[in-house]
Amino acid sequence: MQNHSYWRTQTPTKALFPDIEWSKPEQRSHAGRLGIIGGNKLGFAGVAEAYGVSLSTGVGEARALLPDALKTTLPKTILDTRFAPTNVSGSLSKEALPTMQALGAWAQSVLLIGDAGRSSETAIVYEEFVKTYTGQLVITRDAVDLVKNSANVLLERPDTLLVVSFAQLQKLFQSVYYPKVLTFSMQLTNLVEALHKFTITYPVSIAVLHRDTLIVASNGEVTSTAWENPMAIWRGTIAAKAAAYWLWNPAKPLEAITTSLI
Repeated sequence: MQNHSYWRTQTPTKALFPDIEWSKPEQRSHAGRLGIIGGNKLGFAGVAEAYGVSLSTGVGEARALLPDALKTTLPKTILDTRFAPTNVSGSLSKEALPTMQALGAWAQSVLLIGDAGRSSETAIVYEEFVKTYTGQLVITRDAVDLVKNSANVLLERPDTLLVVSFAQLQKLFQSVYYPKVLTFSMQLTNLVEALHKFTITYPVSIAVLHRDTLIVASNGEVTSTAWENPMAIWRGTIAAKAAAYWLWNPAKPLEAITTSLI
């Protein structure tokens, strides 16, 4: 089936890169700091999920940043929280940028988890954060849609992982006029080849679900894992686990992200 040297298949029960699992830090002090940004006045489920999943996966420290409109409604399960100014839409305002940047200075990796609302002001502040933050960056769910107007900046940024839906991947390809049209009916081999070439062109790493297969692509290398739980992507679980594993293996994004799926 596979005649592509750049494509490897992982089974859901056997890690393709077992060394990654064995290298998991035993002490939390060595397990990295993850900043999580998201939420709006109507919801913070993604932030809460990512916070819990990252800590249970083994991140050393996790810190969440939310709009201050949520101060009175946040659950006590999120122990380490920072709040930033909110706009009239209930999302982060332009005044939130310094607080976001302070979180980025503390963290070794930042996860933009979504539930961010659709405010154009929030989109601008997210885009500005992406431009100024230099650490590992993971973006998923509706946070991807918020920064799509800066697609070139996003895709040319090193140390970036996008955990996206197939529709979001289509839009990313279109936004940079990439000469390959993605269709929902395309064969897995054709999508793998497209992601192989795309991640040679751009330094970004991508995780995307296509039908019942989760594909990870980075630096021209591709892995695929059979997948039956799309809700894990839509809830942000995949991105949170991937962020944790990548923290421990900063030079091996493909291997880390792929292993986090087991």
